[in-house]
Amino acid sequence: MIRPRKDSDIEAILDIWLKASIKAHDFVAPEFWQAQVENMRTLYIPASETFVFEQDSGVVGFYSLHEDTLAAIFVRPERQGQGIGKQLLNHAKAQRPTLTLSVYSENEASYRFYLSQGFQVVSEQIDEHTGHPQYTMIAGTA
Repeated sequence: MIRPRKDSDIEAILDIWLKASIKAHDFVAPEFWQAQVENMRTLYIPASETFVFEQDSGVVGFYSLHEDTLAAIFVRPERQGQGIGKQLLNHAKAQRPTLTLSVYSENEASYRFYLSQGFQVVSEQIDEHTGHPQYTMIAGTA
């Protein structure tokens, strides 16, 4: 079930975000992601519209929208490959006529996933926080 996040979901969201970020971005030191947890808790999640995927009475994935940007989409590493990310992405796409996202070019699995879901690369830039190249991708009616 996909539903809006509750305040009580924050620890599960942060746990998913940290574990999945470290797994998906093995080209960035884990310490970078660990140092971002409090910013996620106090800045990014509260500033975003976040939905969670709940299964078996637990949160197994989530996504966050900030305006027309898909700011985050993560699934517990042990639950990846089961269609949860696709369901979350389809739900996010239903919330906005156009969605933009950024993905590290080195994150080949996520990049291919977004291409398969109708996103197209519109630009490439260096992420100011990590120094790694990333693509800006867009999908929708615009």
